[in-house]
Amino acid sequence: MVVTRFPPSPTGHLHLGGARTALFNYLFARHQGGKFILRFEDTDKERSKEEYVESIISALEWLGLKWDEGPYFQSKRFSLYQEYAQRLYEEGKAYYCECSKELLEARKKELQERGLKTRYDGTCRDKNLSPAPGRALRIKIPEISEIIFDDLLRGKIVFPPDEVDDFIILRSDGSPTYQFAVVVDDITMGITHVIRGDDHISNTPKQLVIYRALGVDPPLFAHIPMVLGPDGNRLSKRHGARSILEYKEEGYLPQAIINYLARLGWGYGDQEYFTMEELIEKFDLQKVNLAPARFDPEKLLAFNGYWIRTIPTEELLPHLKPFLTNYPFQKYSEDYLIKILESIKPRVKTLKEMAEMMDFYFFEELSYEKELLEKYIPPKIKEVLKRLFQDLNIFNFEDEKSLELQFRELAEKEGIKLRDLAQALRIALTGKPISPPLFEVMKCLGRERVKARIERVIKLREEVE
Repeated sequence: MVVTRFPPSPTGHLHLGGARTALFNYLFARHQGGKFILRFEDTDKERSKEEYVESIISALEWLGLKWDEGPYFQSKRFSLYQEYAQRLYEEGKAYYCECSKELLEARKKELQERGLKTRYDGTCRDKNLSPAPGRALRIKIPEISEIIFDDLLRGKIVFPPDEVDDFIILRSDGSPTYQFAVVVDDITMGITHVIRGDDHISNTPKQLVIYRALGVDPPLFAHIPMVLGPDGNRLSKRHGARSILEYKEEGYLPQAIINYLARLGWGYGDQEYFTMEELIEKFDLQKVNLAPARFDPEKLLAFNGYWIRTIPTEELLPHLKPFLTNYPFQKYSEDYLIKILESIKPRVKTLKEMAEMMDFYFFEELSYEKELLEKYIPPKIKEVLKRLFQDLNIFNFEDEKSLELQFRELAEKEGIKLRDLAQALRIALTGKPISPPLFEVMKCLGRERVKARIERVIKLREEVE
């Protein structure tokens, strides 16, 4: 059975690049009917934080990337790593080294100054040292001509024999190095496919050496291209990239993030928009493009607008409610809220924008700027609004087209432009010069609330004359 994993380090929040790696592992496992495992590589005690663990888990859950096993934590598996390291030591495939950090740094500096590749010179290789405080365990690299592996995306990758030296697998404090812990984890968790960023290609030779020393066939590797910024440089905050949870707070939908991430370097014919179910059905690792994908914030925003318009309004409402906490929306029925969303969702690209546009639906006494009242409701229009107030009793509030027709007749009768009347009424009903279509607003608010707002704005307009 196919088993993939996503192994973030909890030294920061989950960003777009990491989320895409998680998504590709998830989709590949689901497409193959396999398992997807979550593992935290938290051996960096100083930088790993519980808050980042919680943040990453929240982001994955929000995106809908549900793992089948885990989360596992490397920090809780030290005895397992030490057990595997002891096995290599007993089999003569690893040895203890007493070289101090200062001595190793001095040798490294000397090699660099001579223009040579920095490698451990094997000082302790034949000393037959036993375990002791202050001693690290190094793997003993066998005589090899080259290191080769077949990448599922890139084909055969060859490394020269000097790519690896006798590197450390257990530090002097007994903690495992990254390369060793990763291999032991992947073995014990039954990982069959390692799908990760191509910045990990350079880690593969050391990991292959460890697999060989442990007598285990390595998993299949697929190194996907990095996500770059619009300028072709590595993606960073200066490109407008935020953490996944920041996108959530800005009013993005998980469907939009997932869809956009999937399309970053992967495609299926000319199809642009995918549900999660479609992605699982159609995901093919071989269709991942080897050219680095470029992040386009405007395209992501467009994807978000598409999914706001597309998903059923009943499904949209739970995503929107966290943005309505400053509004007394609880006193309104769900039918009313859905009616409002239907009116607004074709015109916005984020949930935050949607919430900002709908405030006038929840407050009875709006605040009006004096300048807007003077600009859009001059004395002549004010008098027309007074007559409109009387006529509203016979207007059909259930039919937008009928409302528009009645307004046209009124504007023509009064000898004013429909646009001027509509803009004055828009100010009265919303307090803003821009809003959803006026007749949709009237229908949502209903006759009595429309009358109350017109009456109030007439009074306020007379007070500023």
